[in-house]
Amino acid sequence: MKTMLAIISNALCRITGKNAGAQTVSEGARVVVSRSLSDFTPQATFDIKRCDLHGLEAGPPVRAELTREQGLQYYRTMQTVRRMELKADQLYKQKIIRGFCHLYDGQEACAAGIEAAINPSDHLITAYRAHGFTFTRGVPIKEILAELTGRKGGVAKGKGGSMHMYAPHFYGGNGIVGAQVPLGAGIALACQYQGNNQICVTLYGDGAANQGQIFETFNMAALWKLPCIFVCENNKYGMGTSVERAAASTDYYKRGDFIPGLRVDGMDVLCVREAARFAADHCRAGKGPIVMELQTYRYHGHSMSDPGVSYRTREEIQEVRSKSDPISMLKERLLGNNMASAEELKEIDIQIRKEVEDAAQYATSDPEPPLDELCNHVFASSPPLEVRGTNPWARLKSVS
Repeated sequence: MKTMLAIISNALCRITGKNAGAQTVSEGARVVVSRSLSDFTPQATFDIKRCDLHGLEAGPPVRAELTREQGLQYYRTMQTVRRMELKADQLYKQKIIRGFCHLYDGQEACAAGIEAAINPSDHLITAYRAHGFTFTRGVPIKEILAELTGRKGGVAKGKGGSMHMYAPHFYGGNGIVGAQVPLGAGIALACQYQGNNQICVTLYGDGAANQGQIFETFNMAALWKLPCIFVCENNKYGMGTSVERAAASTDYYKRGDFIPGLRVDGMDVLCVREAARFAADHCRAGKGPIVMELQTYRYHGHSMSDPGVSYRTREEIQEVRSKSDPISMLKERLLGNNMASAEELKEIDIQIRKEVEDAAQYATSDPEPPLDELCNHVFASSPPLEVRGTNPWARLKSVS
């Protein structure tokens, strides 16, 4: 067998012009001919969709540079979020995850693109479809899945669930529609007050875009020139209602009126990155807030209780998957410009699947938090205090 593998290997190497000893790896009966870094294109420039502008003389560039390292990083990030959400779907259907669960698959380019454009020290707050941003803000997969299963090792110690995960400079998912938008403006006010050159990215969905508190926040942010990027993730449906049936104007990027805005292809990670970078520069320059509408799409229903096909057709979902999938789009760019090999991307996929499976194993075997920890962490730093339970005689203790 070894002799046969050597013959095949040498034949392959003669075709590719590579050295057999240095470039061949045996995997059982399979031979993989690896390629050195010098074989790949280190950097390429891509045409991206022009953003629609509101109240701006110029917008983000229409060409984006991408290095091989960035491309692989974005691919890994989006693929990890996709696999993590599919695993959450599976655990929910097995009744291991219970309660509300809003999945992010299809919208991965929004999280990956924004994170690539801002600094780790910048701030971000979003709605309840928060798993993707929880990961991009630095929380390990196992802590996200363990939070979904309500286990002690979860990022919020099993007490937050799908909608309430937090990390440094990440103020979580928020369960009340639109309520995170005023909070985001408050974070931006703190950045301005402290003079730290940081910004806050405040996200909400098209379903929340008609909330009165959003317009109140726009007014305050514009008056005080707060360094806040208001991001409307327009995935075309607020729960089961299409944007056309819910809004008299679906130009969400113009909703700020006196605040400039951008409408961005939210399925293209490079387009999101360039627009978010433009918006971040706008805020850091002291020009005040900016509104950014990301046109995106969710593959799952609104939540796991929504099949997602009663108000849209399966054909519509499949068409978006086939024509605009953010991961497939990036993969084609990498392969088409010799920035990565199919084998390399496949190996990344295998690694991610293993990481997600290991995380799921942890999330299903980790113990649930004990009852005596139920009221802990009510305050960040406080002496132990008694907390009333469900009746006056039930007393629990809170420890910071």
